[in-house]
Amino acid sequence: MQLVLLTALGVGGATVIGAIIGFIFKKISHTFSDIVLSFAAGVMLSAAVLGLILPSVEYGGKYGLIITVAGVFAGALCLNLIDRLVPHLHKMVGGDIEPHHNADLGKVLLFVMAIAIHNLPEGIAAGVGFGSGDTSQALLIAGGIALQNIPEGMVIIGPMLAAGVKPSKTFIIAMLTGVVEVVGTLIGYFAVSIASAILPFALAFAGGTMLYVVSDEMIPETHAHGHERGATYALLVGFCVMLISDVLLG
Repeated sequence: MQLVLLTALGVGGATVIGAIIGFIFKKISHTFSDIVLSFAAGVMLSAAVLGLILPSVEYGGKYGLIITVAGVFAGALCLNLIDRLVPHLHKMVGGDIEPHHNADLGKVLLFVMAIAIHNLPEGIAAGVGFGSGDTSQALLIAGGIALQNIPEGMVIIGPMLAAGVKPSKTFIIAMLTGVVEVVGTLIGYFAVSIASAILPFALAFAGGTMLYVVSDEMIPETHAHGHERGATYALLVGFCVMLISDVLLG
């Protein structure tokens, strides 16, 4: 339990680290943000497949494949439903939202809400990973998610400051998006600990949410500014780094 709690704090704390970097570099270039976010997308893609979806098939036994497919689609549909029901703006990395007066503060907060919305299922994915009993795999999943949280924390600082939000409040808001992930991690861990029978479905569900985020948010964003070639290779590098880590630690 102590390791799970430390991991939860680490995953959420990655957003805070990103926020600190965001304060130092208030204007982040599209090239840099696209490369970093694509690398994180590759890591998350690999973590979803290797650490969540394939173990779901394995733990599901006779009906593992059916449970896994159902779980993947359930996770994606759940996140899609949240996208539709909760008003927010999709992630815009590298400064696409550049408000210069308080009237645009609502847009910025919707943008931040978009990040918070997706932090909850990502946290759940990290927590569910520990339910499998494979600590090294769970840490790899959490590490991949934490890596993705750093650029997220970076990009929410500039828009909020430009909208007139005080630096102290900006930092608190960024920190709260990380707290959402801590809560999600604990929810995922306790859910599979209390009812181990749901582990195969929970793993696939978490994997589905991660695939949804990568496909719906991260890849389109990194291909929207003319750096799609570099972004593609960065994604492949991230995927292979996670793959190598999984093989060496497995």
